[in-house]
Amino acid sequence: MATTPNTVLEELQKGVYRPLYFLQGEEPFFIDQIVNFIEENALEPSERSFNQLIMYGKDSTMGTVMNQARRFPMMAQRQIVVVREAQELADINRQDGQELLIKYAQNPVPSTILVFAHKYKKLDGRKELPKILDKKATLVNSEKIPDYKLNEWISAFIKEQKFSAGASAIQLLADHIGNDLSRIANEIEKLKISLPSGAEISKETIHEKIGISKEFNAFEFQNALASRNLMKSIQIAQYFVANPKASNIIPNLALLFNFFVRVLQIHANPNAGDEQLAKLLGLRSSFMLKDYKIAKSRFNTRQTLHIIHQLRLADGFAKGIDSGDRDMEAIYKDLILQIVRS
Repeated sequence: MATTPNTVLEELQKGVYRPLYFLQGEEPFFIDQIVNFIEENALEPSERSFNQLIMYGKDSTMGTVMNQARRFPMMAQRQIVVVREAQELADINRQDGQELLIKYAQNPVPSTILVFAHKYKKLDGRKELPKILDKKATLVNSEKIPDYKLNEWISAFIKEQKFSAGASAIQLLADHIGNDLSRIANEIEKLKISLPSGAEISKETIHEKIGISKEFNAFEFQNALASRNLMKSIQIAQYFVANPKASNIIPNLALLFNFFVRVLQIHANPNAGDEQLAKLLGLRSSFMLKDYKIAKSRFNTRQTLHIIHQLRLADGFAKGIDSGDRDMEAIYKDLILQIVRS
């Protein structure tokens, strides 16, 4: 069975290296974590010039990769061959290319650490290659973190960096950045530069260091819509349109969709207590129910269903599906009116 990124990272941190890694899946962050660790730790700095080779899929074939992997290290115990963007290898999905990798997997060179970084998708599980890799190599599936587990992942990542953060700061990062783990990690790295080890990352620090507007961010947009504040909603949307780098419409819509789906879940469970609702909604505590319960009081079930439908339409328009001549401003404006006047 394919293993997880965490399992492999734990092995690597103990100094255990395998001869063949095939890293695949939709989440590139975990793939990059493993690749970077191997590149930075498997060899001494003095050994890397002759024994560490970085190849790129679009510039390589499986044959050239195999030739490099079968070389012997120079004045070192091992060599590293990393194939970045392996999904772009010209023959990775062809029978001839897969047969070369199957043959190598069955008898890998023990002095080589061969790593394939196959991002954004997986090999066809019906074919022989992934089955052989599962048995003969270290096959890693890098899965996306579900939206409902994003806050939990951010909290754990911050702790790994020797910092702490309250629920509101974590929520602000999740709301502003969305499910982009690489970007979240990069922003937290920026914060590390200006904070002493062990410090708490506050909302104020995030606003100041990452540049999230205190008034015009995805969380405030959600609150304005949930309170039917037309003027504030339009002001924030205009800021988004004028500053597309500060806030992307796709994660903003995903945030709103998840919010109103949770409001609908509360409508569907009128007899549930706060603890039960928090568990049902995937919240860490019943304290986080406040905004959802306020929205429930302002939007009945029919209105909530209507809003969810409009959010689906807006998401399609933002991705170019049946969008006609709508630009971002028009998509935001139509959505705001549909929600506030529902």
